[in-house]
Amino acid sequence: MILPPLPIDAALPALADALANGTSAVLVAQPGAGKTTRVPLALLDAPWRGDGRIIVLEPRRLAARAAARQMAKLLGETVGDTVGYRVRMESKISAKTRIEVVTEGVFTRMLQDDPELSGTAAVIFDEFHERSLDADLGLALALDARALRPDLRLLVMSATIDGARVAALLDGAPVIDSPGRTFPVETIYAEPDPLERLEDQVTKSVLRALREHEGSVLVFLPGQGEITRTAERLAGRLPQDTDLAPLYGQLTPAEQDAAIQPAPAGRRKVVLATSIAETSLTIEGVRIVIDAGFRRVPVYEPATGLTTLATQRVSRAAADQRRGRAGRTAPGIAIRLWNEGQTSALEAFDTPEILAADLSSLVLDLAAWGVADPATLAFLDAPPPPAWKEAKALLTRLEAIDTDGRLTPAGKALAKLPLHPRLAHMVVAGAEDGDAKTAAGLAVLIGERGLGGDDIDLARRLDRFRTDRSRRADDARTLASRWAKLAGGRNDEPRDPGHHLARAFPDRVAQPAGPRGRFRLANGRQAQLDETHALAGAPFLVVADVTGSATQGRIRSAAALDPADLDALFGHHITSETTLTFDPASGAVRARRQRRLDALRLADEPAPVTDLEKAATLLAEAAVKRPDTLPWTKDQKALRARASFLRQTLGEEWPDLSDAALASDPAWLTPHILGETKLSAISADHFGQALDGLLPWARKQEIEKLLPSHFTAPSGSHLPIDYAAENGPALEIRVQELFGLDRHPSIANGRIPLLLVLLSPAHRPIQTTRDLPGFWRGSWKDVVKELKGRYPRHPWPEDPIAALATSRAKPRGT
Repeated sequence: MILPPLPIDAALPALADALANGTSAVLVAQPGAGKTTRVPLALLDAPWRGDGRIIVLEPRRLAARAAARQMAKLLGETVGDTVGYRVRMESKISAKTRIEVVTEGVFTRMLQDDPELSGTAAVIFDEFHERSLDADLGLALALDARALRPDLRLLVMSATIDGARVAALLDGAPVIDSPGRTFPVETIYAEPDPLERLEDQVTKSVLRALREHEGSVLVFLPGQGEITRTAERLAGRLPQDTDLAPLYGQLTPAEQDAAIQPAPAGRRKVVLATSIAETSLTIEGVRIVIDAGFRRVPVYEPATGLTTLATQRVSRAAADQRRGRAGRTAPGIAIRLWNEGQTSALEAFDTPEILAADLSSLVLDLAAWGVADPATLAFLDAPPPPAWKEAKALLTRLEAIDTDGRLTPAGKALAKLPLHPRLAHMVVAGAEDGDAKTAAGLAVLIGERGLGGDDIDLARRLDRFRTDRSRRADDARTLASRWAKLAGGRNDEPRDPGHHLARAFPDRVAQPAGPRGRFRLANGRQAQLDETHALAGAPFLVVADVTGSATQGRIRSAAALDPADLDALFGHHITSETTLTFDPASGAVRARRQRRLDALRLADEPAPVTDLEKAATLLAEAAVKRPDTLPWTKDQKALRARASFLRQTLGEEWPDLSDAALASDPAWLTPHILGETKLSAISADHFGQALDGLLPWARKQEIEKLLPSHFTAPSGSHLPIDYAAENGPALEIRVQELFGLDRHPSIANGRIPLLLVLLSPAHRPIQTTRDLPGFWRGSWKDVVKELKGRYPRHPWPEDPIAALATSRAKPRGT
């Protein structure tokens, strides 16, 4: 086998030696070196291989197919002979296949099915710098499998990678460097107008580049939407000899393959691609690269449980990879749509997916591997604890793992399916419901964008998918049938799509919240769709895909959910709670019964008040906030005032019965109004019972002794003492009723003099005093002069201490 020379050839002897004398190696080969196709072929003749297969991992299906085709071409064979590939929905291998190119997710399934990797001599991790979650997991599991297969060779290859760090993970594996083969590439910075749409910027750059430079053009755009809009703008404006080819993940394999094929002789092409074309691919004839500088990446938010697509700036490593595409076969031009100074501000490398992704698949795969703690495996970057915790919570809700992280019987069924755990749960549950076919069809639609159209309503897409006669749809239906069969499903009880989707996305069941088209998800987040869409009026939805922020999410795919399905699906998660509130308008406690599914309110209706203790608490709290309206009797107010006075004068061992104190903790009233639900039902009797609790009989007796409620005057009158008076305990009394008293009235065993408010016979104040004997000796004469003539029928003796007290006037004529 004579192959054309490539830069990687110089590194092959060192690589062969490393794998002959050890079981691991790291190959850092620059773009254009030829590592993807040359290294696997070079290892075919290694003595240690025997008759074992060489597994080559690629990050994308497109790259896997292209690499297999190129290696088969170099061998003069067809794909499926010595070199084959296995990707989702497509496989071309045979008994003769010795080099098998697979996507990273397929490799994880291979390991789970056969931890020893029987018949496999080596595993090559190509383009490892992309650091996909599947690649990190595959390497960690392959290293762990070494306990069973110490002879298994592992080779990690990349163009831009920290070779020393990876080598350390592989127990000090040797690092082999290889130069690349790239032609000179001139970099042009074309800072765009910030007010101009990205698609317009790219369109202008493409047309200018076609006029000013030779060769085909590869344009890097963030996603399918920008590609479609750019293609629309270029339609009818390209030169006659130029073809337009989109390239993104949701195209059919045939459409993707057509995009990377060389243009026919005498023609050029413009390839509008996502980051799918950054690595592993050489598109013949491309000499111009136009880089918009963005990429679309999934970003997982543990706090919301949502993975959203975010448009982000590329890293410097990715920008260099893109730039290098222009110099693979000839000198080229790289046009960057940003200014040169922005390049240094770019992140050095892309964030590894394990640090930013939903980890539920990882947790399930590790549980199936028998690992509950990721620290027991060798990861280049450890899974972040918040995302790990959230993934465990989801899998626990899906009943796939127990609280210790061990795989349950249901989890074993999920692990058999090469699907995200959500979708696997949907298919398994669909099989149990007797409708595995619909569930598996929905799983295909969610995993393969574009199948069945792009309608938000997955039910409509499913209908179109069922009648689509394209090759891609046929392959997808075959795959769905395989999944349904793996789940052991029957197909005799059709269910609505929403019923199945709710199994996969219980946290994304949604109900209307506000204007038409706005919904609240069970996880508490908000999302919306156009108010004109038919789903906008649905009583419940299941949201399969949502983009944007947690408060302004945009629903990309969903299906209506029959409210009757909620109890059947989530009966054990639905809570029923009766809440009590005080209604100020009616002055009463009201009860409402609510049924909730997480953040969703399924029902809210009036209910009888049955929690009498809580009702009494709410009523007491409302009552004490309005002290002026409470039905205290005069005697009760007086008793409170006497107790408060004792607290102020004798210390804190006496309870504080002021309005403020009673309002701060209404527990004193609650036990005495049990059974009442209205403020109007609270009576003085209730307050009397409450005071009995606050002031037991012995305390009241002590109060009577220290602070009598009444004063017995020399005249025989029994008069109330005012303990709430502003200037202390006071007694209002007509002055004639104190005749004969030579000591000042006092309380608290004589320690506190009463403030006497002395009244005229007409009950008008004439003087206040805390020294009655002094009053008799002093001011009394002045009082007599002033009032004797006004009240002649009342006694006004010169010596009041010697006079008899009276509450009556003299009879007329005496």
